[in-house]
Amino acid sequence: MSGVNEAAPGVPRGSDFLQLDIGAAPAGGKAEWLTGRLRRAIADGRLAVGNRLPPTRVLAAELRVSRGVVTEAYRRLAEDGHVEGRRRGGTIVVAAAPPAPEPAPAPGTPTVSRPVFTDDPGPDVFDALRAAPARYDFTPGRPDLTAFPRAAYLRAERAVLTGLSADHLGYGDPRGAPALRRAVAGWLARNRDVRVAPDDVLIVAGTAQALTLLHSVLRADGIDAVALEDPGSLGSRQHLRNGGLATPAVPVDEAGIRVDALRASGARAVLLTPAHQFPTGVVTSGERRRELLRWARDGGLILEDDYDAEHRYDRPPVPALRALLTDRVCYMGSVSKLLAPALRIGWLIAPPAYRAALTDVKRFTDLGNAVLPQLALARLMDSGDLERHLRLLRGRHRRRRDAMIDALRTHLPGALVHGAAAGLHLTVTYPAPVPDTALATAALAHGVKCHPLSWHRQHPGRPGLVLGYAATPPGAITEGVAILGTLLRRLS
Repeated sequence: MSGVNEAAPGVPRGSDFLQLDIGAAPAGGKAEWLTGRLRRAIADGRLAVGNRLPPTRVLAAELRVSRGVVTEAYRRLAEDGHVEGRRRGGTIVVAAAPPAPEPAPAPGTPTVSRPVFTDDPGPDVFDALRAAPARYDFTPGRPDLTAFPRAAYLRAERAVLTGLSADHLGYGDPRGAPALRRAVAGWLARNRDVRVAPDDVLIVAGTAQALTLLHSVLRADGIDAVALEDPGSLGSRQHLRNGGLATPAVPVDEAGIRVDALRASGARAVLLTPAHQFPTGVVTSGERRRELLRWARDGGLILEDDYDAEHRYDRPPVPALRALLTDRVCYMGSVSKLLAPALRIGWLIAPPAYRAALTDVKRFTDLGNAVLPQLALARLMDSGDLERHLRLLRGRHRRRRDAMIDALRTHLPGALVHGAAAGLHLTVTYPAPVPDTALATAALAHGVKCHPLSWHRQHPGRPGLVLGYAATPPGAITEGVAILGTLLRRLS
């Protein structure tokens, strides 16, 4: 066809493109079928990062379909983060997903694998779950890694390396690169109403390291227990216990942590997720915040994990507790949910009494984070690229959250959905007398990966699942939730 011969070099041409046979598409599902074929080609490398897709009019003519079918398929790929439209440059593959696993067996034909979901998960349980294959990955807290702003990050790295003096290639300040500490202080002032000086910021390798650094510092201050929200993060509980700290459980209700129960626990410190409680999604109410601040002024210490507060959709932001009380709050955050966990960059802002001791622990742990990634992140923050990326993510996450809520309403009609206004996950509780570890085990055997809510409880409670939606396209969310609904009915 004439349009094919006019295509630019490097553009796949002709009706042989990926050996697409539109006759294999189901009636009324041509766009979905084409999207799936293109996704598979990106995943297995037939379409590599940097390749251009054929113009929509050319591919539509070759397949003898309306141009709208191809335009819709390209739109879905762009929403997934796989391609990007560049006007005269065409539609370019910008991110490759890992190869898709084999299709999950239909319910009733589970695969056999070693148990992951036990009532007493061990320290390697998250490693085992990450390694387990699944077609639908609803792991909570997992960001959409295909959305990582590669072009902006490369620009930032180039700018840093271009202007970098040789002196910056030596060992850095164990507290973190001054440029990043300034950038973090600005980011927190703009986005979390936390106003700190750059010298107040300690750069760490994520919240996990922040908790590890706090172990010895808290024990030196006579603190041997850190109370935890119940339900609350299994990972945080494991990190604290690994440091020899007890973790008394304090119940959470619709207003947040029960401060009366916190006082009764006798713990001098508490780990909180007040902006979007993990895993319930509760936002700590104004009255509870006032109670917490009174508890802290009476000698309590708050460890505030602000893990995903920037991701909000249906409500205005709530200020961090650190914005209200400076000398009794250790504030922790990271870019793991904003960009990627692989960067291993976060921050810890401690009360003045703890700063010198924490700097010493950081120094003797690793001499400080790698400097070059810190400088690249500082550039992203200062340039506005990180804020632009966050705006893009909010729109994408809202659509995926809505798809999950719609799917849950259809396929688990008796379930209750918690924490929908913000974050990267939903928590679902259900009335059926089915242990959530049994449901999660069956789900994994049928290609769906998620967390049982009981993992994150210290005391018994209603069964449920914690379902991340940020990393999964809407169509796949619907398919995965349908499997969960089928399994729950079968197990009931």
